[in-house]
Amino acid sequence: MATNATWVVIFEDKKIVKNTGDMAGEARGYTINDDSFWNQAKFSNIWAIQYETAVATDQVEYRDTSPHSTYDEGILGSFDDFITKWDAAHLVQLQADWDNNNATEDEAGNPISETEAEKIARIGARPTSYSSL
Repeated sequence: MATNATWVVIFEDKKIVKNTGDMAGEARGYTINDDSFWNQAKFSNIWAIQYETAVATDQVEYRDTSPHSTYDEGILGSFDDFITKWDAAHLVQLQADWDNNNATEDEAGNPISETEAEKIARIGARPTSYSSL
């Protein structure tokens, strides 16, 4: 398969990985536990997808001996469906990161109990949405 794709979808692992943009250098992937999504007939022969890569004819890898091909939205649907799944998982992660980022001591090392207003002043508001689109 091609390298340096913006998005990678690994069907066996039910995983979607974002490699660029605000994730540059991180290659953050999420396992999406949604069998009704992954078990669609149109995906039955697909092993992996590397989307937005320099070699368009190398984007879709099949489970059988079919040659790699270009992602065809007419057959596979909009790639935005994968992006939306990733965005939802990423929002959950951002919210968990925010929830777990609690100040427990002040600058002098004394224990504190931070209020929500103080936390917002320190790190900003809790994320309520995220979009890669």
